[in-house]
Amino acid sequence: QDVQKEREPHVYLSKEEVKEKIQSYNSSVTDKLKMTLNSNGIYTGFIKVQMELCRPITVQSSPSQGRCAHSNNETAFCLPNDCVNTLHISSTNTVREVIEALLKKFFVTDNPAKFALYKRCHKEDQVYTCKLSDREHPLYLRLVAGPRTEMLSFVLREHETGEVMWEAFSLPELQNFLRILDKEENEQLQILKKRYAAYRDKLEEALGGVWKPG
Repeated sequence: QDVQKEREPHVYLSKEEVKEKIQSYNSSVTDKLKMTLNSNGIYTGFIKVQMELCRPITVQSSPSQGRCAHSNNETAFCLPNDCVNTLHISSTNTVREVIEALLKKFFVTDNPAKFALYKRCHKEDQVYTCKLSDREHPLYLRLVAGPRTEMLSFVLREHETGEVMWEAFSLPELQNFLRILDKEENEQLQILKKRYAAYRDKLEEALGGVWKPG
């Protein structure tokens, strides 16, 4: 079940509570991605973000990509939904900063404003996906929920505004989308042609059997 926006009340922990939470968190970690509390009260740690993008992303091409790169050194492709990335952040980093850091890490040139961060959690045997506001702090949410990703995980998606905001895309991005759509359309046409050709062969074979002299 998807929830448009996070509506849970914000609970602020004291320094002592944060320290206890971090100790408990680190004692439960199984992948060595522990949190570190600094003397100024700020703590750092890791979050994993699953990419669930329906549209292609545009990335800065490296020289080694050669013929796959376009003239503007950018290329577009679709990410698989099982793609998960790990980020090292601090407790002061907001959702917007996390999105920007994630895109920068993988040389994504798309406007960060096109994306939103969601949290996925289990409550009463149901799975809820809640859109986080820009002011949220993902590492705090990770600390409160504990290290188990089945209890809380983060997902990056495009903004769900009901309609695609095409004006937010650059001209090269729109041209890339058209190329991808043309390729997918051609592939679907080839599949349909093969399917109907097979039906035609079977019908002609059946007709030949019916009208064959006995």
